[in-house]
Amino acid sequence: MATILITHPTAAGHLTPPGHPEQVARIEAIWQALEAPEFAALDRREAPVADEADILRCHPESLLRRYRAEAPTEGFQPLDPDTWMSPGTLDAAFRAAGGACAAVDAVLAGEATNAFVAMRPPGHHAETGTPMGFCLFGSVAIAAKRALDHHGLSRVAVLDFDVHHGNGTQDLLWNEARAFFASSHQWPLYPGTGRPGERGAHGQIMNVTLAPATGGAEMRAAWEDILAAALDFRPELVLVSAGFDAHRDDPLAGLTWETEDFAWITHAICDLAEDACEGRVVSALEGGYDLPALAASVAAHVGVLMERGA
Repeated sequence: MATILITHPTAAGHLTPPGHPEQVARIEAIWQALEAPEFAALDRREAPVADEADILRCHPESLLRRYRAEAPTEGFQPLDPDTWMSPGTLDAAFRAAGGACAAVDAVLAGEATNAFVAMRPPGHHAETGTPMGFCLFGSVAIAAKRALDHHGLSRVAVLDFDVHHGNGTQDLLWNEARAFFASSHQWPLYPGTGRPGERGAHGQIMNVTLAPATGGAEMRAAWEDILAAALDFRPELVLVSAGFDAHRDDPLAGLTWETEDFAWITHAICDLAEDACEGRVVSALEGGYDLPALAASVAAHVGVLMERGA
């Protein structure tokens, strides 16, 4: 079965002020990379608008009211010093969450073994009632809750290899005994959360800190421990917050991963999924701010998904 690629033109309609690192050029670089001939077999689908019921499994109605009240008709509106809205932002955010949920639906229906959601804004910093770190909705956490509550799964694993801690995903899943969440991230670094002692209400959260300049060898050792713990959880679906800002060329952090490290970690996650849940993986874009590194790393990630899902 072909790997599903979910995206939508509205991902380019979320605008940020000039000089902002989370820019339209990110998604354009990804789209261009995935137009290469080796990606012709992707099952390309458009991201739908998320059902409000899915959003409300993670976020309160008051947050939706705030976004609708503050959404500008022109220009930009800051939600915090890093997180901005433009006239197209809310539609893009709803489709980022909707795309993640649609990917879960398709993979659990057996339409594909795995899927990649190429949407923005990203999501893993959005806490229950607080936008932050470029993020409005916790798209991957929302998709995890859909798998649990709508599809009736008993256990899901959410794995986050973005260079920044997924504080939003952790907050949204803190009390969710059915979800294992693991994040590796540079320490110290924004947002300042993700210490190893942060374990979740049911001991189901795992944080692994990486020192600045950590490269592929140390990353692989750390992820072998994470994946062993995830396998012990026996997930029925694996979700991935796929951030590519641990690359050595990324301007917002200081790890030194290479493009091939993203291929390795994708293979390792697929190994886990094959052992635990018939290979079912749903991955969604998070960070990555050097455009050539982002494009190459996403291409490596999706290439492995295609190889493993065939």
